[in-house]
Amino acid sequence: MKRATHIVVRALLGASVFASLAAVGWSQQPSITWLGVLPGGGFSEATGVSADGRVVVGGGSNGAGQIRAFRWENGVLQDLGAFGGDFSFAHSVSADGRVVVGAAWNASGTPRAFRWENGNMQDLGALGGQESWAYGVSADGRIVVGWAWNTNWLARAFRWENGSMQNLGALNGRESKAYSVSADGRVVVGVWTTTALRSRAFRWEDGAMQDLGTLGGQESSALGVSADGSVVVGTADNTAGQARAFRWANGSMQELDTRDRGSSNAYSASGDGSVVVGAAAGPRGVPSAFRWTQATGMEDLNQLYADLLTDGSTLDYAVAISANGRYIVGTGYNAAAQRGEAFLLDTGFPLRGDVDRNGCVDDADLLQVLFAFGERGYRNEDLNWDGIVDDADLLEVLFNFGSGC
Repeated sequence: MKRATHIVVRALLGASVFASLAAVGWSQQPSITWLGVLPGGGFSEATGVSADGRVVVGGGSNGAGQIRAFRWENGVLQDLGAFGGDFSFAHSVSADGRVVVGAAWNASGTPRAFRWENGNMQDLGALGGQESWAYGVSADGRIVVGWAWNTNWLARAFRWENGSMQNLGALNGRESKAYSVSADGRVVVGVWTTTALRSRAFRWEDGAMQDLGTLGGQESSALGVSADGSVVVGTADNTAGQARAFRWANGSMQELDTRDRGSSNAYSASGDGSVVVGAAAGPRGVPSAFRWTQATGMEDLNQLYADLLTDGSTLDYAVAISANGRYIVGTGYNAAAQRGEAFLLDTGFPLRGDVDRNGCVDDADLLQVLFAFGERGYRNEDLNWDGIVDDADLLEVLFNFGSGC
């Protein structure tokens, strides 16, 4: 079977395409890239990453002492500007890296939710009040979620699409804020505030807002969601009153942190919800970035990638992970530059084109894409996360065929 598949692969690609593969030059080995700072700035923070790891967004200081949203690509940090004010911050990016969302201050000093594309920053408005903030964006960049003030000066979660901002309500509480959205824009997660001013995680779908509960304590917050909306991650109080990272699925909230002390926060999940990233307090309260899977439990990225941090640099917060689970971004300490700085960690896994995540791009991966060809929906066979399994996904398997085998 494998010999026959190799013949098919060569027939499909041809000698000229195989010859061009050497020019791609993308390493499959783990690496850490420090993204730098804006000109004259002193720090940067990364909050979002595209599906292929080529684009990272976040915020950082510049030489004028302003905090500005940035978009990083090909080693360059681009200042996205503001609405006439001094500050802006980017919180998320679409799967292809084209659309960036966040908040930017206007000339009156009021933060406004923005959607940035092709150099144009669009003010998304509010819900009758003044302030608004955007935190999450769908894979195709069309749907944006966040929170905005209503006419009563109360924060309400919103879902924005085609120029219209929808108020998602607040269950029977006072306020709500949305922090993430599923790849197709159907499911929104965030926090709602009870009349007793307790924060509680919510999951919204088809007009209904669901309270996700806690780990036995009083409060919780939902901060990230899987591509299909079935897995939610965040932070919740346990029975000991500790704030701990959680993963919610099938109506059950799982505590990810098995340590005896310290707090932890889960910020983001891979597309299939199997990999979770966040930060956990160390013995002296210093945060450390983590990655969690069901098989490994919570692992300190500083220990996992110690050979890449030999100069004394640290990875403090893992804030976002790419849909395939390979790329992790966040904030750490760059010892060489002696500053807090945004980082991009390429874990090297899964290999490009490794649909079944077994470390080998082979017949099985090719067949999975072929059998799913033409299907819509964000899934592991949709390797570029554009919502359809098509030629581009097939070519990614073919280009990397044999890697890791």
